[in-house]
Amino acid sequence: MQIKKALRGVKVEVTHRGNMRRKYRISGLTSQATRELSFPVDDRGTVKTVVQYFLETYGFNIQHTTLPCLQVGNQQRPNYLPMEVCKIVEGQRYSKRLNEKQITALLKVTCQRPQEREKDILQTVHHNAYYEDPYAQEFGIKIDERLASVEARVLPPPRLKYHDSGREKDVLPRIGQWNMMNKKMVNGGRVSHWACINFSRNVQDSAARGFCHELAIMCQISGMDFAPEPVLPPLTARPEHVERALKARYQDAMNIIRPQGRELDLLIVILPDNNGSLYGDLKRICETDLGLVSQCCLTKHVFKMSKQYLANVALKINVKVGGRNTVLVDALTRRIPLVSDRPTIIFGADVTHPHPGEDSSPSIAAVVASQDWPEVTKYAGLVSAQAHRQELIQDLFKVWQDPQRGTVTGGMIKELLISFKRATGQKPQRIIFYRFLFLLGHV
Repeated sequence: MQIKKALRGVKVEVTHRGNMRRKYRISGLTSQATRELSFPVDDRGTVKTVVQYFLETYGFNIQHTTLPCLQVGNQQRPNYLPMEVCKIVEGQRYSKRLNEKQITALLKVTCQRPQEREKDILQTVHHNAYYEDPYAQEFGIKIDERLASVEARVLPPPRLKYHDSGREKDVLPRIGQWNMMNKKMVNGGRVSHWACINFSRNVQDSAARGFCHELAIMCQISGMDFAPEPVLPPLTARPEHVERALKARYQDAMNIIRPQGRELDLLIVILPDNNGSLYGDLKRICETDLGLVSQCCLTKHVFKMSKQYLANVALKINVKVGGRNTVLVDALTRRIPLVSDRPTIIFGADVTHPHPGEDSSPSIAAVVASQDWPEVTKYAGLVSAQAHRQELIQDLFKVWQDPQRGTVTGGMIKELLISFKRATGQKPQRIIFYRFLFLLGHV
């Protein structure tokens, strides 16, 4: 099944017909071996085996008759091609899911500084001499060697407000950059009970304890109410036992704190640098099975343990546990147009579709909404699985009939509106809705 999925859509050319290199696109793989396959060759019902047909028609003796055949064409009129007469056409676009190393390599190529990207584009245009291309000249196409010039403006950066107890109470970002030095989170979250689990064989228990200790200190320095010690010592587990290890560790921790009426606030997870599907499996288990906030850290950062990295992780943890890292000064002084003058909720919505070739996976819709005003800094989010490649968000608003209550309404929007009312004590008088939508072929 995996081989069939990997081959579907791949273009091949045949090698058994001399100079005639006809090309086909693979639609499937036969369930039978080549020696067992036969098909009608005329309207009178004459049937020949694939082995017999290739020998009589092309003088080609199929060697690997135990292998299945590639199937090209449609299901109604299948065309069988033995694998040994097929060659994969080079230069095809790869549309399947990339592995970890491929993603890393792709990011290295595509993540360039603007000056480097500009240089590469100019070199490509000059090297290929598009302006001298005879086909372009024949159609009257002229290609300028210079980049297009577009009028633009640089928006002034917003001033950010931090906690008054820090040495720097507010900051004006420069070139989109700033750091947490001498600053404290405007609203530090609380982590009273936490645990750590280590899935990296390169990280010893002592290293995991040291990393967690330094991270806890950084969270405290940044303004969080963060317990210095975990509920249990860090546990080392194997990646292939991720579900069993997570649930067992969660249960061990809850056996200690549940009698006190407490919950586990955070799980710190140490992952191998190349972890494949481990990250996705871990998030799914924590968020859907256990209802547990998790923060993942790669092995290379555990050993390096720079202050900048620890501060960045502390910012992530604070937001996840309900804190706020910073707010806009203009929001506090009620100077944001269409937001500050009356209670306003801001929504954001998008749909993520599965990778090409993943025909059975659902699309995932996500909606977030601000939960504070006038700051509009704290957001709550909802996710929902829906029909495959469906761009319209199905659970945005729902109506159904209840035998006892009659017509009932609900959905993601209603849940987030109710959450806003609970958090702020008032209903929003204005709704701003951002819908992220990418349509291929449209500008």
